[in-house]
Amino acid sequence: MKPLSGFIDLCIINLTVFLFEINLLNAYIFCIYLSLSWIIISLINRFYEVQRHTRIIQIIPLLFRQLVFYSIALYAFIGFFKQPNISRLALGNYLLATLAFISVFKILAFFLLKKYRSVLSGNIRNVVVIGENEKTRQLIKTFKTRLDFGYKFKGKFSVNEGDFSLEKCFRFIIDNDIDEIYFSVSELSNRQINQLIDFADNNLRELKFIPDNKDIFSKKLKYEYYDYIPILSIREISLQESLNKFLKRSFDIIFSSFIIFFVLSWLTPILAILIRLESKGPIFFKQSRNGFNYEEFDCYKFRSMTPNINAHLHQATKGDQRITKIGRFIRKTSIDELPQFFNVLFGNMSVVGPRPHMVSHTNIYAQRVDKFMVRHFVKPGITGLAQISGFRGEIEKEKDIINRVKYDIFYIENWSLLLDLKIMFQTFLNALKGEEKAY
Repeated sequence: MKPLSGFIDLCIINLTVFLFEINLLNAYIFCIYLSLSWIIISLINRFYEVQRHTRIIQIIPLLFRQLVFYSIALYAFIGFFKQPNISRLALGNYLLATLAFISVFKILAFFLLKKYRSVLSGNIRNVVVIGENEKTRQLIKTFKTRLDFGYKFKGKFSVNEGDFSLEKCFRFIIDNDIDEIYFSVSELSNRQINQLIDFADNNLRELKFIPDNKDIFSKKLKYEYYDYIPILSIREISLQESLNKFLKRSFDIIFSSFIIFFVLSWLTPILAILIRLESKGPIFFKQSRNGFNYEEFDCYKFRSMTPNINAHLHQATKGDQRITKIGRFIRKTSIDELPQFFNVLFGNMSVVGPRPHMVSHTNIYAQRVDKFMVRHFVKPGITGLAQISGFRGEIEKEKDIINRVKYDIFYIENWSLLLDLKIMFQTFLNALKGEEKAY
């Protein structure tokens, strides 16, 4: 809904231009300027960050701020592009019409989405509550009465019951496909809280706190209200927001299409000849890897080794005899990874993200490395923050995979398009310089 809302808003601000005689020298430049201004202001103002529990009273100031800054940007066009002949009256009429259309659409979409959840039971999230006190009872009542929030209450676990155990909770959560776990901080020990955090991280569940006065307030957490019930989220993943997903996916499609058409279109035939001249076998190497939500997909590379039965089980090592001469060159320069831009275009991967591992290794690391599964909250990438930070290639020591996971989690929690661009630029520089573990 968020990307769709943004697209409709852009259509409104651009199509409304042609309803008035504004006396523009170039209407298309004007529309591009308006679109870019709207997008930038929306990102700064977090205009599309309207959650299922957001109240209408929170949307009104959001609309006001957005439209005030947009008005300033609109009139700044006159001086910025030196167009004194623009009709101020027509521009004012355009502004009022745009404000009216967008305000009506924003509020209408807000109420229609609430009706969609409450009447048609769409966009539902399954939830459980751990704890038995006044706040948990109020929260459960909110889940049951505020159907427009879109939460389906599946069960409550009382810590004071004699047969209570977190293992019992974990089984219920997995068996009933629970999306979000809410728990009262005051009723669990620190050890139990850490167990719950580890379970949520390793099983891709969202964990939210019903707070009290414990030290948990000292952490950097997302603070929200469901009606008048305060809720804390332990990890805010920006790439789960629809607008950020839309921006990242749009960039992935544009960039991968560019590489496919302008690089792979001529490079693939050349490498195909060189690879086949040196050894018989397929041009591309296909390998199953785990991606978003731990789902398996086929990851593609240019084949750099002689065909062998151990390719799906063992990583390449320094001086690996399986690597061909042309394979050694394309691995050193990371050219062998370029077919993964097809994975990006197909939606299995992103240009930037945590690097996917072989399925056999993923299963091992998921058991051995704490919070390894957090990497699967987002799509895997062709390159990532861990790779440009010196943790690419062969896992020689336990600390290699531990540090890789730390960098990947940092990336997930601090994602931005600028960070993606920085990682891509550094990856390109590293490929030119050559890397020690690029073998």
